[in-house]
Amino acid sequence: MMTTLNGRLDSPFEWVDAVGDDVYRRINENAKTSDTMLVGRTTYDEMVAYWPGTLASGEGTGSNQTMARHMNEVEKLVISRSGSRPLEPWHKARMVTTADDAALVAFITELKAKPGGNIHLSGGASLVQSMVRLGLVDRFTFYVFPTVSPGAAWFGEVAEKRDMTVMGVETFDKGVVGLTLEPRAPLDMGAPQRFTELLS
Repeated sequence: MMTTLNGRLDSPFEWVDAVGDDVYRRINENAKTSDTMLVGRTTYDEMVAYWPGTLASGEGTGSNQTMARHMNEVEKLVISRSGSRPLEPWHKARMVTTADDAALVAFITELKAKPGGNIHLSGGASLVQSMVRLGLVDRFTFYVFPTVSPGAAWFGEVAEKRDMTVMGVETFDKGVVGLTLEPRAPLDMGAPQRFTELLS
């Protein structure tokens, strides 16, 4: 997922000038490892308004068409609290109603237990923040753009310290940094009593 230095996740058109070919290629490579996508209702509506038509018309760069084919073939699970409004039809898309946090945890736990490829969390902001807050994300792959922008943040609803293991770092054109992180249990080293203890 693309993000800013302060972790913004929504409305990328407000803070991304352009996605370089090198970043787009890496996004496509990572997409190939997933066969299931989790997406919120608003983001799904934006996707279904763009990707099927893009695939049918053949418009855009080669990377854009590669993504269009993947978006068409991946299973799209649209997570909704109410499920009250039917989906605009799209190949391999279906609604999943999770009325509360407990239902979301139960569904994701069951989904992870099934065989298959990776599960890609695509957005939007409300779903992402809920998944992160509930500790349901096993790996974060960020493409960090060198900018700061106000808006919904990946860890905006996290109320406690979360430690991460850095699994990979990559640099791209235009100052974009790829960062792969996995949550880990915090090290029990005792809380420092003063700043100088952090330096020892």
